Amino acid sequence: MVQQNCILLGAPLDSGKRRLGCLMGPDAYRTAGLVRALTDLGHTVTDRGNVAPAPYTPGEHPKLHALEETVAWTQSLAAAAEAALKDGTPIFMGGDHALASGTVLGAMRHAQTLGRPLFVLWLDAHSDFHTPESTDSGNLHGTPLGYVTGREGFGAFPELPYALPHDNIAIIGLRSVDAAERAALQETTIQRVDMREIDETGIATPLNSFLEKVAAVNGMLHVSLDVDFLDPSVAPAVGTTVPGGATVREGHLVMEMLHDSGLMTSLDLVELNPFLDERGRTAQLMVDLAASAFGRRVFDRPTRAYSS
Repeated sequence: MVQQNCILLGAPLDSGKRRLGCLMGPDAYRTAGLVRALTDLGHTVTDRGNVAPAPYTPGEHPKLHALEETVAWTQSLAAAAEAALKDGTPIFMGGDHALASGTVLGAMRHAQTLGRPLFVLWLDAHSDFHTPESTDSGNLHGTPLGYVTGREGFGAFPELPYALPHDNIAIIGLRSVDAAERAALQETTIQRVDMREIDETGIATPLNSFLEKVAAVNGMLHVSLDVDFLDPSVAPAVGTTVPGGATVREGHLVMEMLHDSGLMTSLDLVELNPFLDERGRTAQLMVDLAASAFGRRVFDRPTRAYSS
């Protein structure tokens, strides 16, 4: 196993939606033993603490929730991501999925500096391809992929160095996409893998196809793992539960394949709401999945009872 310098950054962002609790996510990952899981695998781990939003002044908007705060987080997380990528493999402990507007932006800037293409693997029940105009809820955690691909309506956000190409994105685990997003996605070449396709072909086939594209051009790979990628029966600590998600085994398979590929350069762990968890079971599962992405195998996976 190649030893990596893992850099942990807390992102207690809770502005992307109205239901509070994700700001407790970073400490839940720490309590669940993320540092220990990675160091036991031989990696060097540095916890740089929690990122804070850039200074901002709240505004009034008839529809959008916490726009200025989310923009401020995007600014600070982009800077933190770009800096951390120079030193190792950053793991962003969220925090709701609006944080990916910043982490992907920072990765785009770093990849451009290196002259390498950036790819994004989005593991999520939702596509998060809305714009501030198209979202009905006004919750900006549903807009990160819309932002980084250069869709219109993001004038308040930092300017992109370029629009992330649709061919460089795969969304796996889809099962909740509204009409506006569906129409917009159908006009793109984004690889879209819903749960029916996973049921029919398995999860390895579409993931392998995407990883081969990344490897063929020496791409960098940012992985954004949303708790609701998983079925709520095994990962209840999320405010956007959608039945019929990935199983524990499918989640570990994805992470093991990512490790085997050697392509992942940064990782988001998002939408964990410890207020909704059951004795830490979701936080522990997310830590175990992260460990699989960094080389843990079935023979050295600990057996736990979350209720003990």
